[in-house]
Amino acid sequence: MPAGFRFDPCDLPEDATRELRRELRSFLAEISADWTTADRARSWIAFDRDFSRAVGKRGWIGMTWPKAYGGSARSAFERYVMLEEMLAAGAPVGAHWIADRQSGPLILRVGTESQKREILPRIARGELAFCIGLSEPDSGSDLASLRSRATRVTGGWRLDGAKIWTTNAHHCDFMIGLFRTAPATETSRHAGLSQFMIDLSASGIEIRPIADLTGERHFNEVRFDGVFVPEDMIIGREGDGWAQVNAELAFERSGPDRYLSAFPLLPPAIDAVGKTGFSAETARDLGRMVARLATLRAMSLSVAGMLEAGATPLNEAALVKDLGVDLEQATPQFIEDLIGLPPGFSDPGGLAAATAFVTQVAPTFSLRGGTREIMRGLTARGLGLR
Repeated sequence: MPAGFRFDPCDLPEDATRELRRELRSFLAEISADWTTADRARSWIAFDRDFSRAVGKRGWIGMTWPKAYGGSARSAFERYVMLEEMLAAGAPVGAHWIADRQSGPLILRVGTESQKREILPRIARGELAFCIGLSEPDSGSDLASLRSRATRVTGGWRLDGAKIWTTNAHHCDFMIGLFRTAPATETSRHAGLSQFMIDLSASGIEIRPIADLTGERHFNEVRFDGVFVPEDMIIGREGDGWAQVNAELAFERSGPDRYLSAFPLLPPAIDAVGKTGFSAETARDLGRMVARLATLRAMSLSVAGMLEAGATPLNEAALVKDLGVDLEQATPQFIEDLIGLPPGFSDPGGLAAATAFVTQVAPTFSLRGGTREIMRGLTARGLGLR
């Protein structure tokens, strides 16, 4: 963290973003007229290119990027406001979410000038969808053990191996994948790793969707068999992949999607309870839930401020993710208890269906972006406990 850095969410200029919130809410109210509660529960998993293009047309993708690269040169806090409104509304942001959150900022930070000018404006317009290739079969969160390799060939690289749990890969245009380009060293298991921007329409790529508990197919196994990647599609410097991934994960782990994934269940649940009146016990439980959300928001905003200041707050981001996951995974049961949903009750498209969906996908919340054990290990290391 920069010396003397201070970021107090209580000091944020809410008045300066009031007009932006009004614009976002007006847009979302109009476009969401036909969304059911169950639709909203899918939010950032839901893949809708038309929606992403509509968002890009309004300048809400790549908001903080320079205008020369298709961005809007707005503040990190303005972007945070946009994220909050999208997630609170349960918007189907999956077609641009990862590119806006991780891939674009990575290219902006370490990409070549050609990559920035060719790729970033297309992301900002909602035209390109990205996925992330990190985890592998038999490796999981231990990225140092990954076996996918990139071998130098004439004019570029040959990729061989596999990635797994890759969200929406079957719909995306590009993957930013981590591959071993040199052996690990005696002093670092993470040495020799590099990142590549991979055109998913290239020959030699096989994408196998994986059904989850809901029967839907968001995750994928992606196999590479002699896939050619041109030299100019390496991201950053060869061998810097591990450091780049860590900086990327700070963005992934600290945003409002780490505590608002289950939020679309809450407003309709409160409306349902309000029809019969709030007991003192219900008011108390809701107060505790709102207090947890407010605390996580303050913590997440602090990390956003650190990122804008040029820091790499890995430990702070890990703590936000760990605490946010606890809240998100507890939310479906909280909703069931709050409104008294009987076991097996179904209302297609309604609150019960939405709660059932989130209950089934909630176990993945503690896996995406790194497991709970890894987050707590990072926190312990940051506190000097290991």
